[in-house]
Amino acid sequence: MSPSPASPCTTTAVILVAGVGSRLRPLTDDRPKALVEVAGETLLGRAVRLLAGYGITRLVLATGYREEAVREALSGVAMELHFCPNPRYASTQNVVSFAACSEAVQEQAFFLFDGDVVFQPELLPRLDGAPWALSVGVDASRRLDEEAMKVQVAPADESGESARILAFGKELALAGSAGESMGVARVAASVSGALFRAAQGAPEDWYYEGVFQQLIEAGELVAGAVDVSDLPWTEVDTLEDLEHARSLLTR
Repeated sequence: MSPSPASPCTTTAVILVAGVGSRLRPLTDDRPKALVEVAGETLLGRAVRLLAGYGITRLVLATGYREEAVREALSGVAMELHFCPNPRYASTQNVVSFAACSEAVQEQAFFLFDGDVVFQPELLPRLDGAPWALSVGVDASRRLDEEAMKVQVAPADESGESARILAFGKELALAGSAGESMGVARVAASVSGALFRAAQGAPEDWYYEGVFQQLIEAGELVAGAVDVSDLPWTEVDTLEDLEHARSLLTR
C-alpha cells in the first residue's frame, strides 16, 4: 500500500537552491530562482507547503546565491531546517551542492528535489511507495531534446515491467531514451551514505545524476523509473518555462 500523508515513510527532503538562475533575469537579480513567484507562491514556498502537507519534518537546503533571501523566506516554517552552503555555486555543477548536504542528512532516507521543479502532491507517495533504492520520477510522454536529463531503462522482464534504470545523461541518444528525469527522486537510507560519499569525490562539473550513473555501473545501486506522465510538472529555467508553470497551476 502506498503511504498516506498521515504516515509517510520518508520525512526528510533535500532541495537544491544554490543556483543563480541567470536565464530568469531580471527576476533573479535580487533573489535565487527558487524564490520567483508562480500562481501566488514562490517555487520554494509551494514545494515546502506540499512537503509539509505530506509529513516532511526535516528540510535540508543546499544554498549559494542570495542565501540570506532563502533563510528569510523560510523563517516562519515549522520544520527542522538545515542550510548547507556551496560557496562555489557560480563555478560548479549541482553535484557539489548535493554533496554539501551529507552531514545534515546523516544517511537517512530522503526526497531529493531540484529547486526549480513545479510538481504535484501525488508525486510524493508514488515515489515513497516504490520498491527501488533510488526511485526517480520519469516522464515518458515528454518530447525529448538535447537539454533534457534522459534515462535509459532495461528491457521488460517476464512480468512485463520495464522500470530499472540503466543510464542517466543529457548526452544519451534520443532514440534509446525512455523519458526525462524530472529532477525529483527518493533515496533509501540503505544507499544514502554511498551516494553522498561518491558525490564528495566526483568532478565538480558533474550533475548529481553522474553519481547515480557511477554507482549503477559499479553494481552498487539499483535505480528505478517511477512514471509521472499523468502528473503535470515542469522545471523553470527560462521566462517561457515560468509562463508554462503559471498556466499549469491556474487551469
